[in-house]
Amino acid sequence: MHKDSTHRASVLQHVSLNVRSLRNAAGMSQSALAERSGVSRRMLVAIEAGEKNVSLTTLDLIAEALGVAFSQLIQAPDQRDPGRINELAWAGEHAQSKAVLLASSSARREVEIWEWTLAPGEHYASEADAEGWSEQIYVCEGQLTLIIEGVEHCLLGGQFHVFPSDCRYAYRNDGGRPVRFVRNVVI
Repeated sequence: MHKDSTHRASVLQHVSLNVRSLRNAAGMSQSALAERSGVSRRMLVAIEAGEKNVSLTTLDLIAEALGVAFSQLIQAPDQRDPGRINELAWAGEHAQSKAVLLASSSARREVEIWEWTLAPGEHYASEADAEGWSEQIYVCEGQLTLIIEGVEHCLLGGQFHVFPSDCRYAYRNDGGRPVRFVRNVVI
């Protein structure tokens, strides 16, 4: 992470608290977690103390060893809505370089990623998807009106919404310019 990151301390603190809490809940010692994950005990001690900047690969190994989702390691301990994580997971040397985990959904088989563009006044309506399906919408630019079972959600560029899609939903562009958004369908 770069030195100027204001989120660095909070993310390291979240990881520290979550790893320690999840490890204790699983009844594992640091040595047992080290053996199961392939991450050195020394590294785990530093992570749990909040002293070590950890790679995403290392977090993946720890999450797998603990039997939890990656998102559970970086999310604020008091914020347990996987539909709205919005946590900085990585920052580079330059302040503009970063990776933010916005949301997470369980998937049974497949995830589709779509890039959508709707011209002003355009509308797309969908019937309900199969039970267990969900969508993750991220607006890149413009303004998207997302309608879920008749309830409207206005999303501007940089905003996102996660919802179960086993209901009627629609996308609408009420703005004066095209809206571009990314749609992940979790099947």
